[in-house]
Amino acid sequence: MVVKVDPKKCIGCGACIALCPEAFELKDGKSQVKNPKGCDECDCKAAADACPTSAISL
Repeated sequence: MVVKVDPKKCIGCGACIALCPEAFELKDGKSQVKNPKGCDECDCKAAADACPTSAISL
């Protein structure tokens, strides 16, 4: 699995970070991937599903 965030779609709501802090971080008001391979500790798919603008792809 490869995690990506489309910066054009991201509104910086932080839902992905709340659900998967090991894979995402906020930088300059937008979510960025800090671990492109995802993680084993949380649910990257749930973070992608929770994104209100569908900015996250797996």
